Order: sequence, then C-alpha cells, then structure tokens
Amino acid sequence: MFYSYADYLKNKYGQKVYKLPVNLPITCPNRLNKNRGCDFCSEKGTGFEALKNSVPVKEQLLKTRELIENKYNVHKFIAYFQNYTNTFLPVRDFRKYLEEAADVPDIVGISVSTRPDCIGREHLEALKAVRDKNITVELGLQTANYHTLAQINRGHTLAEYIDAVLQIREYGFEICTHVILNLPGDTTEDAVETAKIVSALHTDTVKAHSLYIAKNTRLCEAFENGTISVCKKEEYIERLILFLEYLSPDIAVERLFSRVPEDEAVFSNWGTSWWKLKSELLEEMKRKETFQGKNFHYLSGAALRYL
Repeated sequence: MFYSYADYLKNKYGQKVYKLPVNLPITCPNRLNKNRGCDFCSEKGTGFEALKNSVPVKEQLLKTRELIENKYNVHKFIAYFQNYTNTFLPVRDFRKYLEEAADVPDIVGISVSTRPDCIGREHLEALKAVRDKNITVELGLQTANYHTLAQINRGHTLAEYIDAVLQIREYGFEICTHVILNLPGDTTEDAVETAKIVSALHTDTVKAHSLYIAKNTRLCEAFENGTISVCKKEEYIERLILFLEYLSPDIAVERLFSRVPEDEAVFSNWGTSWWKLKSELLEEMKRKETFQGKNFHYLSGAALRYL
C-alpha cells in the first residue's frame, strides 16, 4: 500500500540496515537570544533514544551498535545525527564529527538532520568529502503552509525549504523530508499540498509525524489552556491517507506516526501505540482500496491531457 523505508534500504543495500542515533552538543538557531524555538519543540529536542551528547561520537555509535546488532541481528548501519540542528556549528567541528562517524566499522551511510535555513556550501562540501558513505540530509519542512510555519514560530518559510533542496541536489545527496500533518491551523488541503511539494521536488524519503505535545513548550501551554486542540485520530488517518495518495510512489515512507516516551508529552497519538495506529491505517486503506501514488498525476504538464 505504500513504499516502506525498510524495503527502500533492502533494495539499496541488499540487507537490513539500522539507523544509530548520534547526539551532538549543539542547539538550534531558533533558540538563540532567549527564543524558545518552535512551539512544539522541547528543551530536550527529539533525541530520546540517543546517548548523552558528552559521549564522543564514535563511542556513541559503537555502544548503540552493540545493542542493536545483538537485539535485531543487523550488521549494517547508518550514523544518524538526529537531535537539534546538526549543521548549526562551525564547519571544522562538523567535519570532525563526520570523520568520527565514518570511522566506525559497518557504517554504510550518514544521515544529518537539520533545518532548511541551515544549509550552506561549506557544510555541503564537508559532507562531500566523506568517502564511501551514502549521504542523506534530513530537512524539517513540517508543512507547506507558510502561514502555519509563522504561527508555530518555525523561523523559516517554504522558500527556505525549496532553496535547501535545490542546493543539496547539486551535490547528489539523498533528501529526507519531515512533515507534521496535523499542526494547529493546517487542514486536509495542506496535507495534500505538502505531499505535492515534496513530490515535485523529488525528495527521496519522507517522515510523517503525528503531532505530539511535549511538556514545557508553548504548544503545551496553548493545549492546556484550551487555545488549541488536536484533530481526532480518524481525521489524522484521513489526512495521512490523502498525503500518501498524492505522494510520488517513488518516495519511501520512513515514518507514519510520532514515537515519543509517554512521560515526555501531555498528548501523543491519542493514547494509542504507533503500531496499533499503523494497523488502523492499513485497514482503512484496504477498505478504501487505495495506495501511495493513487492521485500522483498532477505534474509534467498534467492539463495537456485534455487537448
């Protein structure tokens, strides 16, 4: 029904591959000058499964690799620079961290998570200098609706995302785009338009997150005082199905729902586990007889078919 990231990796590497999180001692440009960052982002960021950022990169990867290899019988790995904005640091430091990760045995790829407004030539050149590793840049777009981006204090608009994708494409790196399909203020139409934007720009993979509300955030304050609400589970699944229908079938889907420790959030996945939500999604897609790319017929001069 959809092109899974697991299948994408198996097709690429011929075997299972697992991402190992890396946590760097960094922050985000949206947290400077006493700014609290995006409305949904907690002080801890998103590296819930990572080791402390005081642990050297190589040691983080070796320790996590040992656990994962024994648990899942996986022997190839991707070093995933996950938490905060991993290109928001001096290029000399960025290069050093990349070299440490590349030096770990059986690391076949390096994935760097960052913001669209933190993509520059020097950092892309540093990534280019990494030899014999597949490079992926993960961009947090969240939504194609620039009004919503402003409302959640994202600190960038759609234009910066487009610019970042065009720059990264010049270097031939793969691109993963992160989206949140039920941000306050967004509609079903925004979910569709977001799918169309990432498809038109030929992102390689996509992570769809269901909105969770982390503690001690502006979004948490608004949620608790009733200023905002979260759409019902059934509506999110409807948005997710539409997103997949308009998404290019060549784009691998790495995630469908958020995963966050319960003690870190005041709201997450309607009190349901992500794998149960996935089952509900697949059942609904089966009932509707739909699939990823069903409505992917809007590019390449689509209106010319009426001639």
